[in-house]
Amino acid sequence: MRGKKHRALSAEELAARVVTNSEPASVASEAYRTLRTNLIYSHVDVPPKVIVLTSPGSGEGKSTSCANLGVVLAQTGKAVLILDCDFRKPVMHKFFGMRNLIGLVDVLAGERKLQEVTSQPLEGLTVAPAGRIPPNPSELLGAQRFKQLLTGARQEFDYVLVDAPPVGIVSDAAIVATQGDGVLLVLDAQNTRKRAVQQALRNLDNVGASVLGTVMNNVKVLNGEHHDSYEYYRGA
Repeated sequence: MRGKKHRALSAEELAARVVTNSEPASVASEAYRTLRTNLIYSHVDVPPKVIVLTSPGSGEGKSTSCANLGVVLAQTGKAVLILDCDFRKPVMHKFFGMRNLIGLVDVLAGERKLQEVTSQPLEGLTVAPAGRIPPNPSELLGAQRFKQLLTGARQEFDYVLVDAPPVGIVSDAAIVATQGDGVLLVLDAQNTRKRAVQQALRNLDNVGASVLGTVMNNVKVLNGEHHDSYEYYRGA
């Protein structure tokens, strides 16, 4: 069965989803802070530094989770870098009101340096948009230059969050996952099918990626209403 189609959201709608910045006292913001705490303290011995966020399919909230996790990590005084590596449908720039004329694609093509394409929308948070959509996303992400970029980012930032494409749709996410310290798999509690989750986990396991846990989006609360709430489960 084909996945559910999702309407493309406007830049204003996406910016409003960064609730950790616009509504820090909200329930969703507190859930992201819980995610931050669990992520940090569940892996004390070997804390993950480069974290890849992906999902089984499209429209499940991986980019939203990536943006908000980046904000709450930066709010603790950490230096955080978000890399938009979804070269097929990049949206990270819209969350933070950035232009997307140049970005990571230009860096990986050897035309720009990372510092030339990033912006700092909030204190402690640096964001690198994807840039123009390339004809060869998988090749760019699998190239040596991407590995070198992450090596440099590890030295400069406390955390590097990678917004990857859905792992159940294209091979890009599996390629990126091999370069990170761990993966957060983002699911839509109301719409993600169990079979899609199982296939996504198999895809990640096949490349030796470490799954840190899952982020449940669109959770149905007890009063029967739907909220943008998120939970973290270790060892998914």
